This record gives sequence, C-alpha cells and structure tokens, in this order.
Amino acid sequence: MSATIEARIWRGGAAGKFETFSVPRRESQTVLDVVTFIQRKLDPTLSYRFACRVGMCGSCAMTVNGRPRWTCRTHVARLGDGPLTVEPLANLPRIKDLAVDMAPFFDKWAKAGGKFVPSAAEGADFARVEPESEARRQADAGIECIGCAVCYSACDLVSWNPDYLGPAALNRAWTLVNDVRDGGQEARLSAVAGDAGCHACHSQQSCREHCPKSLNPTASIAGLKRASLRAAWKGGA
Repeated sequence: MSATIEARIWRGGAAGKFETFSVPRRESQTVLDVVTFIQRKLDPTLSYRFACRVGMCGSCAMTVNGRPRWTCRTHVARLGDGPLTVEPLANLPRIKDLAVDMAPFFDKWAKAGGKFVPSAAEGADFARVEPESEARRQADAGIECIGCAVCYSACDLVSWNPDYLGPAALNRAWTLVNDVRDGGQEARLSAVAGDAGCHACHSQQSCREHCPKSLNPTASIAGLKRASLRAAWKGGA
C-alpha cells in the first residue's frame, strides 16, 4: 500500500462538494483517525461528530465509500488502497461538512411511540418480567439500539418516502410492545400502523445488513405488522 491516503471529504451543506486531502497512512488507522488528522493538522474548519472513539456511542457514523458505518470501527487497511470517500449520513439534512441534523431521526422515535408509558399505579409493586418469556426475548433482541442512524441512512424506503418512520424508530416501538410494564400499547400500535409505519417496510433488510450492533430491525418491524393487525382485528388500532 502507498504511504499516504487520498481522502475525499464532503465539504459544505447539501450544495457542497468533495475536497481531497493527502493523509499519512498509519498502522491500525481508522477512518475517524483520518478525519481527525485532517481537522487537527490540515483544515481546522472541518466539521464532524464523535465522542467515545471505541464503538459505544455511534456519534461518529458517516458514509464511507458509499456505505454508512461507524468510522471509529472502520479500519482503513480493510478498505483497500484506493481513494477514501467520506460524506455525511444519507437521508438526514446536512448541516456542514460531515455533520447532519439528527432531529428528524429522533422526531420519528416520538411519532412511533418510542417513549415508555408506565402502566402501574403509584406505589404499586414492581412488575415481574420473566427473563425466559417470549415477550422478554423479543424485547432483548432489539433493545441494544443506541440510535446511531446507520440503519436509517441505509434504508431505501426512507430515501423514497421521507415520512417513513424508519427501522430504528420501529425497532424501539417493538421493544416497548413487548414490555409488560408499558401502558401505551393501543396508541403505539395505532401510530406504527399508518401509511408511513411498519406496513410500508419492503423487508429488504438493509437495516439488518448495516447495523453495527448486529440487530435485526426487519424482524422487529415484522413483529409490529403482526401485532398491529391483531389489534385491528380486535378493534384496537
């Protein structure tokens, strides 16, 4: 491999363009290392987000060579010797350079009923959640989502229909549907059953393929489809 990396970095907002930088190649170098080197050594005006640098927070997610990824976990050596192209996540408004506006993403969590609604009266005993119950296993399968928006960026349906709630919001709704302590089921199932909800999903599984946590939002969405249909048959949604 060459001693330097040709890094094409998106600059500006939606009407911006790529700018090319030459970055020294180093051992065990990540894409986030490359972006940080550019900001610290070559152009301090470069805007981007990161926090933990160890694959826990998800805030460093960007589009790398056309694929949404956590840049702190993406090693340059595994991408080959060609040019490195880094741009913001797709399907979200571009603020500046590599930073996007996450508000529409989290607004859809609210629209999908992603807030826990306590069902027990004040002073009631703790709800018993059986670890081996089917509902608990269903919730466990999706509960590790940290809201990085990689699946949202990878979703073709979000690209086609900006109103679509998206895999992360629907996955969150599914974990709450399976939470025996939650009291907002009727409103939640009604929210995810609309034209922009779970039934719009084409089950192409891009969210599952790209999820850095190896979650399967497609399966969660399929569960919501079944649950919302059952609620409709019973007159509850």
